[in-house]
Amino acid sequence: MIESILPAGVRAVETRTDPADPTLFPEEAELVARAVPRRRAEFATVRHLARRGLAELGHPPVPILRGHRGAPVWPDGVVGSMTHCQGYRAVAVAPAGVVGGLGIDAEVHEPLPDGVSRLVASDAERDHLDDLAGREPAVHWDRLLFCAKECMYKVWSPRTGEWLGFLDAAVSFTPDDARFTVRLLVPGPWTEVSGRFRVEDGIVVAAIAV
Repeated sequence: MIESILPAGVRAVETRTDPADPTLFPEEAELVARAVPRRRAEFATVRHLARRGLAELGHPPVPILRGHRGAPVWPDGVVGSMTHCQGYRAVAVAPAGVVGGLGIDAEVHEPLPDGVSRLVASDAERDHLDDLAGREPAVHWDRLLFCAKECMYKVWSPRTGEWLGFLDAAVSFTPDDARFTVRLLVPGPWTEVSGRFRVEDGIVVAAIAV
């Protein structure tokens, strides 16, 4: 599912279920020692997937620890992104020479909770979502907007070391080709980037590869 919206050269690994007993390095296990079982399962599964993806790039198994703002720390020369939601986990990795930034996000395909849309979307974006909903009412465009902005944050933060708020980026969708554009409203390495999305089997996924 996620692989279909990523460019050549990016390795994607996904699953709908958690392995029975995925292996964690001791340093990783310590990070979730006090977490609830569901959180430990998510954490272990995405790292299991990450090591599979890294192996496809020729890297040996290594711990994937947390860095700035909780972002995963990848081996030197690797750009990557992780995501998980109920019923879906995925990882994408690529050589740093292939992409300069990578962000993926997956969400359950349902409307955002009441009130959250106003925290995520500007007035202009809400008008855009209303128009899209009139054309394709089966898609929960507010959830997709959230997903696209999460992707942008996952690209932005590792590169800049800075926070990117929901209203610091403006997203527009072109549903005919399942793409979106993100216009950055704050100074940084990019002014505009593009991404792709897909909705399937109750899950929405989005990806940005810069």
